[in-house]
Amino acid sequence: MKILLSNDDGYQAPGLVALHAALRDLADVEVIAPEHNNSAKSNALTLHSPLSVHGAANGFRYVNGTPADCVHIALTGLLEQPPDLVVSGINNGANMGDDTIYSGTVGAAMEGYLFGIPAIAFSLVDKGWANLDAAAAKARELVQGILAGGLDPNRPFLLNVNVPNRALADIGPFEVCRLGRRHAAEKVIAQASPHGDTLYWIGGAGLPKDGADGTDFHATAQGRVSVTPLHVDLTEHAKLPDWTERVRRFAPTR
Repeated sequence: MKILLSNDDGYQAPGLVALHAALRDLADVEVIAPEHNNSAKSNALTLHSPLSVHGAANGFRYVNGTPADCVHIALTGLLEQPPDLVVSGINNGANMGDDTIYSGTVGAAMEGYLFGIPAIAFSLVDKGWANLDAAAAKARELVQGILAGGLDPNRPFLLNVNVPNRALADIGPFEVCRLGRRHAAEKVIAQASPHGDTLYWIGGAGLPKDGADGTDFHATAQGRVSVTPLHVDLTEHAKLPDWTERVRRFAPTR
């Protein structure tokens, strides 16, 4: 069994190191991660500049690109054979609700899923790496259970997993749930540069808007590990008939 491990916090991040230590006796684990922090890079690929791959002293390899770059080049030429599972994380902070659209952690896992490989993204709910050992243990528990159940190469999956920052004994069971929603992000922060130019910093994420029972926000607030199956079809299927009729009114087919 072979696992490709990546992240978005960079190859030296404590979350990546802890996840590798937790999984390395379950499979042949290959680490290919970004050189620097690439949070909120989503699925971005680097198309207009070359990428280079270097080896670290601990055996990890790192790329001067995005999380999706790392997985993409691993699957299209860097690895001699494709992995059975792609795992991303452990991220320094939550990837719940609307966060998943922006997340580089999820983006790395999704890149594997787009290639037809089962993939899992792991995140800690609160930043700062508190109780990282417990999160790594829960990640191992889930991966080990999935591997024991067998992986069907014809049925890839994409899971988004968030672990509350608690001691292992205080973490509840896994809960399969849907994504919640956040309120709009906070206002942009404007600052003056030493040269008089106005600089802008993206504001913080909004507070939960939909954190009802059954969402990832609710599960983690109760101390449980949220497990959310994702897919990449953004089509609003329920609205297809409505939009077909609306478009036909001003652009009738001939």
